[in-house]
Amino acid sequence: MPKAKGRALVALALMVSTLAGCGGGGGDELVIYSGRNEKLVAPILERFAKRTGVDIRVRYADTTELTPTLLEEGASSRADVFFSQDAGALAALAGRGRLAPLPQDVLDLVEPRFRDPKGRWVGVTGRARVISYNTQRLEEADLPASVLDVARPQWASRVGFPPTNASFVAFVSALVEQVGAERTRAFLEGLKAGGAKRYDNNVLVLEAVAKGEVDLGLVNHYYLYNEFKERPGAPVANHFPGQGPGGEGTFVNVAGGAIVAGTDQDEAARRFVRFLLEEEAQTYFRDQTAEYPLRPGTTPIPELPPLERLRTIDVPLERLGRDLEASQQLLREVGLT
Repeated sequence: MPKAKGRALVALALMVSTLAGCGGGGGDELVIYSGRNEKLVAPILERFAKRTGVDIRVRYADTTELTPTLLEEGASSRADVFFSQDAGALAALAGRGRLAPLPQDVLDLVEPRFRDPKGRWVGVTGRARVISYNTQRLEEADLPASVLDVARPQWASRVGFPPTNASFVAFVSALVEQVGAERTRAFLEGLKAGGAKRYDNNVLVLEAVAKGEVDLGLVNHYYLYNEFKERPGAPVANHFPGQGPGGEGTFVNVAGGAIVAGTDQDEAARRFVRFLLEEEAQTYFRDQTAEYPLRPGTTPIPELPPLERLRTIDVPLERLGRDLEASQQLLREVGLT
């Protein structure tokens, strides 16, 4: 269903930030719903606008907010593209018919494990779910081998985590798939019983680890390398759990892009998703946000173990969408949200 592009209505109803592209945008705008943090991704979105001449308008919000919004808006949505913080949200939208198929040449830019098997979304960058720790209080040898072990009594009141964050919800979904619902519930109940401290986002968790409010934090790996890059002396390091013999592995999620079904900006939307996987954008994400580039040929920063050498939780990312609402409900039942 074609969408009217009334500028005033977009500004009032969506409360978005405008990023004006240079050159001939043809009058129409590409409306991007971004579950990625504005501070992290606005510069590369601006580069896309300047390089292509496409005028873009971006609505920034948490992925957990934008996903139900896209479902509620349905065919009347103003969005042309969804840039999601995690694969679970993309899979959930794909399952509800809210995403359009991507061109095969775009899908082929990444490994099959990092894209929708039906071609409705594609991973752009990888983010590992790690245990950050205070290096003044702990050495890596002291850390739990498995992420499930942080819920044990010896870590009571020493753990921080962001229960409402989309990446944490996706992590819960991955655990359900990997170790089962019963063990996942026990893990979450252990966090609650042990007085694990809740924070609104990953950055606040990392800050708490650095300040010594908690000894361990459950976060995405890259915050240490971009939020703390001006603080090289901060007493924080990352630990990739589950790497030992028999370990369940580290959960690697993706931030990804998709075209919203019903868009009347098909060509610009395809150009945008393709751009996110081109060398310029992949290098930006590596150097500026310290995420794993997913297009082969772009290596991660030296501080990160290559993805091919990392033992990972072996859960197809498209399954995370099936468990998204169930994981949110589980967190509510346990009393963590």
